[in-house]
Order: sequence, then C-alpha cells, then structure tokens
Amino acid sequence: MSTLRDLAEEHTTLRPADIDHLHRIAGDWQLLSDLSFADLLLWVPVDGDGTFLCVAQVRPTTAPTAYLDDQVGRIVGGPEVAHLEVAHRQGRIWREGDPVWYGDVPARHEAIPVRLRTGDGESGEVVAVVGRDTNLSTARTPSQLELNYLTTADDLAQMIADGTFPPPRHPGETTSAPRVGDGLVRLDANGKVTYASPNAQSAYRRLGFASHLVGEDLAKLHRRLAGDPLEGTDAGNAVLAALRGEAPPRREIDARGATMLTRALPLMPAGVPIGALVLVRDITEVRRRDRALITKDATIREIHHRVKNNLQTVAALLRLQARRVAMPEARVALEESVRRVASIALVHETLSMSSDEAVEFDGIVDRVASAATEVAATEVTVGMRRRGSFGVLPAEIATSLVMVLNELLLNAVEHGFPPADEEAAPAPADAPRPEVVVSVHRHRKQLHVSVTDNGRGLPEQFDAERGGNLGLQIVRALVTGELRGTIELRNGTTGGTEAVLVVPLARGTTDRLTGRAGPP
Repeated sequence: MSTLRDLAEEHTTLRPADIDHLHRIAGDWQLLSDLSFADLLLWVPVDGDGTFLCVAQVRPTTAPTAYLDDQVGRIVGGPEVAHLEVAHRQGRIWREGDPVWYGDVPARHEAIPVRLRTGDGESGEVVAVVGRDTNLSTARTPSQLELNYLTTADDLAQMIADGTFPPPRHPGETTSAPRVGDGLVRLDANGKVTYASPNAQSAYRRLGFASHLVGEDLAKLHRRLAGDPLEGTDAGNAVLAALRGEAPPRREIDARGATMLTRALPLMPAGVPIGALVLVRDITEVRRRDRALITKDATIREIHHRVKNNLQTVAALLRLQARRVAMPEARVALEESVRRVASIALVHETLSMSSDEAVEFDGIVDRVASAATEVAATEVTVGMRRRGSFGVLPAEIATSLVMVLNELLLNAVEHGFPPADEEAAPAPADAPRPEVVVSVHRHRKQLHVSVTDNGRGLPEQFDAERGGNLGLQIVRALVTGELRGTIELRNGTTGGTEAVLVVPLARGTTDRLTGRAGPP
C-alpha cells in the first residue's frame, strides 16, 4: 500500500507544505477519532475530474468502526462525494444529510475542510477534507462522558477547518500517550475544570488529590500536587500556556510515589479561546519499569567495566612476564597474548559506555588497525584503511570478530611486507605504498568482511585449510565456531593476500545505517 505522500504526489498537485500538513493531521487525529466515536478518512481532490482520493484512515478505539475494509487508495466520485465537494468548495463543515448504509451498517457522514494557515497566520485555502463517519448501529442516549467527548470533538473539528489543529510538535516529542481513554479533563477559559472523566479522576487520586476535580483551578492544583517545586511550576505553566492558545510539550507530575503524564491542548474554535483540553495518564508502572531497566543497564555496564579492568590487569601481568623471559620465542608468544587480551578488553570498554549489549564497531576496528601498525614486528611502514561500515554489532559477535580482525591485521603487516634486506632488488620509485584495507558490507543477512594487503602474497604450497601460525589457527576456530561463519585465505588478483570472512548476523542485530532489524 502506498503512503500518504506517495498517493498525494501521484494523483494531485498539492505542494510539499500541504502534504506535510496532512501528515501532521494524520499523526495526531486519533484524538479526534476517539472523541468523535467515528472513523476519520482524509480525502484529497483528484485534479480535473471531480473525484476524491482517500490517502489516510483511522478507526476509533472508543466505538465500532463504520468500515470493515480499508479505504486508503480508494477513488470515488459523483453523488457519493457530494458532501466532500461542499466542504471543499465552501470551506465549511458539512453536517446535513440522511444516514447512508455500508452493507448492514448505517453511518452518518460529516465533512471537515482542512486548511493550512499562511505564513502571516491567516487561514489559507482548503487543501483536503476530513470525512467523519459514525457507525449508528449502536446509537443510544449519550452519557455525560460521551457528551463532553462530542463537544470537544466539535471544537477540534472547527480548529481543523480554521487551520489551527494539530498544534506544532515540539522537538523530540512523539505522538504517544496519553490518549482519550486514559483520562480527559476539560477546562473553561479561566482554567477551571468543567469536566473530568472517571479515569482522569482516578489518576489525580493516585497523586494524592481525593476531592472531585470539577471547579478546581488546574494550574494551581498541579503546583500543589508536585513534590518538586520546579516540576510543579512547569506543569502549572503548561496549563496556562494552553489557555493562552499555545501548545506546550507533555509534562510529568510526580507525587506520593505516583507519576502522571499530562498533555494540554488549547481549544480555539473560530479563533476564540474557550479553554483547554488536558489528557492525563497514570504512568507509575511504566516509570517503575524504566527505573528497573536503568538500574539493570547500569549494572551490566559496571560488569563490562570490571571485565575490562581485569583483562587489562591480565595483559599487564603478561607484559611483565614477557620482559623477564629470556627465550625470544616465549617472549614473542607472551606479547601476542597481550595483544589478544587487549583487543577483547577494547570491546568491553566500549560496552561499558553503551546503554545496550551492542557496540558501534567501526571505532573499535579503527583502533585495532592503528595498534596493529604500531606493535607489529616489522620495519616497513604500513598504511591502514577501512572501506564501508560495520554499523552496530551485538556483543557476542563483536568480541570474537575483533580478535579475528586483530590476528588478520597483524598477520598482514608482519608477513605481507618483508624487511628491505630480504628484497632481491630495491623497490621501484613508483611502487604502491604498503597498505592494508579492511572492507565490509552487508548482503543477504550476512556480514561480508575482507582484509586485503598489497604485499608479497601467500607462500607457495601454502595450505589455506591447515597452514599458518597460531594466530591463523585461532582465526579459523573463532570464525567457524563462535561466529558460525566461513573464512578463505587466497592471493589477490593483483598481488598481495586477501582474507574473506562471511559471518551470519545474529537474531535481533540492528543496523543503524539502514534502521532494519537483523535476520533470525
């Protein structure tokens, strides 16, 4: 199914600013649908043929839907869209007409023109129409709650027609709770509560307010309830801002161990401020779980920090032992162990600073590559370069992969570029600079990595399956065991050596470059 933008761009000549406004409405209109007990359909005129195209739809969570089938992408014309045509042409809300039938479901049609205000604050032209279609099969005498819902819905519908709803969203703000069913408070122009739903009354009771809300000055009440004076001031000022016609960001109030999320919306039908709508939700349990997760994350980070410290201690002890060993072979073996332990410690150091069990792997690879050129036992200056990005990798892959890359990079630097006295003849002046390149890309739920150098290549009769030093044996064991992947060592097509890794990505791996979840 095409998106709202795709449908609008394909079938209409709406401007980008018009489409952005339609996106804002579709992002905030669940509120109006729930208050109206009605389906909302966003219709745009199809240029030149008198038809309308449905580009978005939302169903109420407070009442049965009028449409069992999805209407997005449907193009209609003729008598079926007469009410949409009136609202679009005359720029007024259309409420006339008899109920219509969709199969066995009777429905009442309404049409709300959608305006986009101009840069000077004036109401602009009508760019679309919101159809408000109510399922009448369960019609009954409305309760006080339903009457307040419908009255507020009419005010918001008029604000859509005026171009003042939805209000601008604050940076970083989402369209999440609270919602209508969580708790609703209606204020008059003086900030006094004229209606509070039962759920709203319960939410305030948990904060310590046992009386009835009707008649209370809500801004003052928020200041009294909040345990933190600054928090109470912010919550109270949010209510006052809504009464002034502004749209403040969502606020939280903490009192007596409970937490309530509030969202204040100004009510200004026809540009006249008549009060505000305050949605509230008790999020005490949500915040309790958040605090538990924060504590758990902090504990995990502390564990990684201690593991890193312990590994660095082990590396330091091995380094001290290497200095006291007289046998050159033993000293080299201990120094290699130091480098291996240090590469693992690098992953745990990164995890200790992360909020989850995943790491940005590019920085780790760059640090390991830099260290490989500094500690390698060679007289040749070798450059290091990375092509592509590893993105974010889970800890179980990162720990093994960093050891594999550490071994391959050291092997390429130490064995791919012999000292000058071993050369049969001096290298020509135009010879390429010694270089090792780490390349990476993701393909078909796999991580493809290659470590390539432009050195002398593999020796003759080299057994790629069994040959090599301890480092290559460790690489094979980690790749085929821990990483469940494959590795191939071969001579490059233009000289040098190439090690090619294919590693399947674990379940839940996230690639922040693409935003897609990894494979199962």
